[in-house]
Amino acid sequence: MRIVFMGTPEFALPGLDILLQNGYPVVGVVTVPDKPSGRGRELTEPAVKRFARERNLPVLQPANLKDPAFLREMRELSPDLFVVVAFRILPRELYTIPPRGAFNLHASLLPRYRGAAPINWAIIRGEKETGVTTFFLEDSVDTGSVILQARVPIGENETAGELHDRLMEIGAEIILHSVRLIERNAVVSRKQADGDATPAPKIFREDCRIDWTKPAREVHNFIRGLSPKPCAVTSHEGSELKIYITRCADESAPGVAGSVLETAPAIRIQCGRGAVDILELQQSGRRRMPCGEFLRGYRLSIGTILR
Repeated sequence: MRIVFMGTPEFALPGLDILLQNGYPVVGVVTVPDKPSGRGRELTEPAVKRFARERNLPVLQPANLKDPAFLREMRELSPDLFVVVAFRILPRELYTIPPRGAFNLHASLLPRYRGAAPINWAIIRGEKETGVTTFFLEDSVDTGSVILQARVPIGENETAGELHDRLMEIGAEIILHSVRLIERNAVVSRKQADGDATPAPKIFREDCRIDWTKPAREVHNFIRGLSPKPCAVTSHEGSELKIYITRCADESAPGVAGSVLETAPAIRIQCGRGAVDILELQQSGRRRMPCGEFLRGYRLSIGTILR
């Protein structure tokens, strides 16, 4: 079965790799164009492109997925199936090319957390469980019929980065099983219950400021849900601090929301109810570090209020 794989970031790599390891002919890899990054604004290849080039797979990087020349190239590849992981929204004229259809891997238990940031929002909302879903593409984003799902528990202190790494490995196995079902014409798909859908919109920099007036558990979930990227932030005397790792502390701690209660062994911050201990953080222009090391070079007094 001839497969075209579409993806961009590291999250997509295990899915592509497992197809190759199991002998499936990947006749083309589609990813986004190279983008400038860093201070020098040098062009950087997407992770999927680097991975594919190392394995001598043909790579296509269309700027426009509706470009007639690109669509013609897709048809000439004679794909039986598209496998899509962390890519762009495919137009109908593209995803209807392969006769076996096109399916996507999504990092949630659809219809829960439809959108660009399902891992982040599941943690921010305090979910105890999430998972991965493969589903056939339809015109509306993340709404197609479900092929397979795998459920995964979320640890109470697990960060978005840690959950991301677990889900991408589990997702690769679900991709392989989905391809095998499609190959055997054995898929028993089911429609999503739209009434159970929840959104997981893209998170922007302006969404990342910590609200210390919220209860400690909500603050903790917010911080770990954004760690390590895009990262929750707070401010102290005009300096922005990125907060990476916290733990919930004394639920009855007194004080003004955002105030520093302790600085050892962790930086304890009062919330609207309870407190959190900051274990790892970063000042602008410096590296991420444990709070003890951070405080050796940064003055943060008890009673100081973070904004």
